[in-house]
Amino acid sequence: MKKWTVLLMTSLMVLFLAACGGDEEAKDAEKKDEGQNTELSAEDKKKQEEMQKKLDEQMVEDDSTVAVVNDEKILGVDYNLTLTTLQGQMQQMGQDPTTKETSEQMKTQVIDSLIGQALILQEADKKGIKASEEDINEQFEQTKGQFEDEKAFAAALEQSKLDEKELKAQIADSIQFNQYVEKEVPTGEVSEDEIKKAYEEVKTQSEGADQEVPKLEDVKEQIKASIQQQKQQEVLAQHVDDLKEKGKVDIKI
Repeated sequence: MKKWTVLLMTSLMVLFLAACGGDEEAKDAEKKDEGQNTELSAEDKKKQEEMQKKLDEQMVEDDSTVAVVNDEKILGVDYNLTLTTLQGQMQQMGQDPTTKETSEQMKTQVIDSLIGQALILQEADKKGIKASEEDINEQFEQTKGQFEDEKAFAAALEQSKLDEKELKAQIADSIQFNQYVEKEVPTGEVSEDEIKKAYEEVKTQSEGADQEVPKLEDVKEQIKASIQQQKQQEVLAQHVDDLKEKGKVDIKI
């Protein structure tokens, strides 16, 4: 089974906060932290270790089978990689990923995501949809270019338990997935009324939170992209459900 990360929606509220200067506030906070003692106290270290222990307990054996999709096995290593990503994202959003309820929700989300991705990639193979070497290499170089130097890139690969060949395979899957969705899972256009409605909803929330509200024209394209993404996710979810009905899915955990 190919390695994947969970695709999470970007909320409109985040877009508004960024437009309101949330990025600058975050930078100011970072600068403030740099001037303070970065040493963790013994208590903080203990809390960190306890949190990591709880996160590790959610993992499964790397070589275990977590699901079988049309005779293709999804292994624990793929489950753990996706779960680790989701755990980190939840922590960045200030949520505790170790509660019983959240743990179960993440487990379901990860399994559903991996099954859906397997079904889509299988269909892409059937239809002859493949990533070109040119596109793979271009995206690989873009990814690599985000790091300061070769050493930093190599360290990131090691931390992710990947080598360059595996990363390229991951990129190829991502391109193939996106090409299939673009071709086989079309979505409708976003209307002006939908954009205005979304703007007013988030505007109300922003004002209630004492946040300065940007003008509609300043965030219109961001709102449109977010609505389009949401529509695509809804259509894609239905498409995956249809593939599940036609195929055979056996969840093992």
